[in-house]
Amino acid sequence: MTAALLRRLGFAAAGVLLALVPAQATNIQRVVSPGGIEAWLVQDATVPIIAMEYAFAGGSTQDPADKPGVSNLVAGLLDEGAGELDAKAFRERLERRAIELGFNDSREQLRGSLRALKEHRDEAFDLLRLALTQPRFDAEALERGRAQVMATLRRQSTSPNDIASRRFFETAFGTHPYAWPPDGTMDSVPKISADDLRDYAKRVLARETLKVAVVGDIDAATLGTLLDRTFGNLPAKGDLRPIAPIEAKVPPSRVSVTLDVPQTVVLFGAPGIARTDKDFMTAFVLNHILAGGMTSRLYREVREKRGLVYGISETLIWFRQSAFVMGSTATRFDRANETIDTTEKEIQRMATEGPTETELNEAKSYLKGSQMLSLDTSSKIAGALLQYQLDNLGIDYIDKRNGLIDAVTLDDAKRVAKRLWDQRFLTVVVGRVAQPTGN
Repeated sequence: MTAALLRRLGFAAAGVLLALVPAQATNIQRVVSPGGIEAWLVQDATVPIIAMEYAFAGGSTQDPADKPGVSNLVAGLLDEGAGELDAKAFRERLERRAIELGFNDSREQLRGSLRALKEHRDEAFDLLRLALTQPRFDAEALERGRAQVMATLRRQSTSPNDIASRRFFETAFGTHPYAWPPDGTMDSVPKISADDLRDYAKRVLARETLKVAVVGDIDAATLGTLLDRTFGNLPAKGDLRPIAPIEAKVPPSRVSVTLDVPQTVVLFGAPGIARTDKDFMTAFVLNHILAGGMTSRLYREVREKRGLVYGISETLIWFRQSAFVMGSTATRFDRANETIDTTEKEIQRMATEGPTETELNEAKSYLKGSQMLSLDTSSKIAGALLQYQLDNLGIDYIDKRNGLIDAVTLDDAKRVAKRLWDQRFLTVVVGRVAQPTGN
């Protein structure tokens, strides 16, 4: 849902909040409601806006094994009518008060957001309560949502990036729930019923796994009351399927998909480092040196020196039961092998030599500054605080983060570079595929 007034206030507030981040983002309160629901709160009366981000454990890994896409449809339909309000009436209530409710799913969470002016706070939280506790999943809304998902799946079926991503996860994780396509498939989505959606919501929307972060013009006592009123009627515990640990698999040969498109897409990845691992922050700094933007080694070697690609990146990805690195780029099909070879050589050079001291110091300086510069709206701050909770980093993490970056030594970096990149990589190539030169 969109609201012009709230968007304008959000953009106007960005500069104010940017100035407040260093001073106020560290003043995080742990609020526990009378009913025992916890939230992290940054109270800020500068602008009369409240932003909340929250998450339940679940996501697409909790879909029925034979019906991937249920979580995605639930997220898409939670604001399509609730309680006595059908989809049209529910939307009108939101738009009348410039209230924004959003829902989305990932592989491991069902997430939501709320943004509202302070004067419409109570109505915003009441509408959220209805959406979570009395979703309608009406037939008309379900068919509309299903049609939108099917249209997305048809687009994905011809998109080289989507094809590459799907093949990467299928190859790396096999039959594990991490391999299931979050949007579902052309076969599964037509079979999903309203009962499937209700069953999923009943199993996943529970207080036990709820994490909440709030930023804005609200005090702790008022927030505690609203937390109980909004989430208090949800089941205390959900019914989640256990997810087994798994390491991403790397096959002995390259995975290629032929597709007649202007550019060939390349995805590459390998087992990574868990968020809870003591080496994670070192890996985070190293990844910035290797692939973190226009000053990175991969950018310089693959784009600037050879002109093979427009852009190239790599990121650390972590789930609760797995972790991996994944990178991507795109190039002309006749230069795909050279691009892959150059990328692999540069990654191997990092594994063998590690970074220089200058590279390490520059990366640490950038990463320390960029975190605060990225938290320039109340919603972004709330989102960061939610992620810290999901990663079990502690309420003081934002104060400790720069110290953890500073603590990374050159010896640490060289050791972790070898651990992270001295291994085979899974490479998925989608496009007009030339035969590999050396694999």
